[in-house]
Amino acid sequence: MAVLVQEIISADYAFVIHTTNPSTGDSSQIYAEVVKGLGETLVGAYPGRALSFICQKNDLNSPKLLGYPSKPIGLFIRRSIIFRSDSNGEDLEGYAGAGLYDSVPMDEEEKVVLDYTNDPLIIDPNFRNSILCSIAKVGNEIEQLYCSPQDIEGVIKAGKIFVVQTRPQM
Repeated sequence: MAVLVQEIISADYAFVIHTTNPSTGDSSQIYAEVVKGLGETLVGAYPGRALSFICQKNDLNSPKLLGYPSKPIGLFIRRSIIFRSDSNGEDLEGYAGAGLYDSVPMDEEEKVVLDYTNDPLIIDPNFRNSILCSIAKVGNEIEQLYCSPQDIEGVIKAGKIFVVQTRPQM
């Protein structure tokens, strides 16, 4: 087993993209979820739901909002690094992303009680549409690059998208 040492981007938002809708198996749809702060509240066992949406691959400029977020806690961190297993052996058979090993940040994350009343992702439809379209387009491009459905994790910082991981979608 190897250990991957990776920079943590102090994210405004984090997302997970499935380039085939995992609920329906529809390969013409991208399904994604977005949370405030670091992605651990999305991929970990944190309560509440993420903002979720689908987008048709033939119309990446028209995301359809499925649900608003209700996660009460966001995780935030200053610039730091994280130590993660870099082994496919960490995955449980047939469950991409269901790792057996923890990722460990060098510095402790700050837990923040979230207030969505002033969040532009919630109150500004133009901002929301821009972010969701950008996420869908990134997912579509990565799927085309790898020629297979992908499970993608990334973050948004100051309006820029950073992809931190992609793997074949199971």
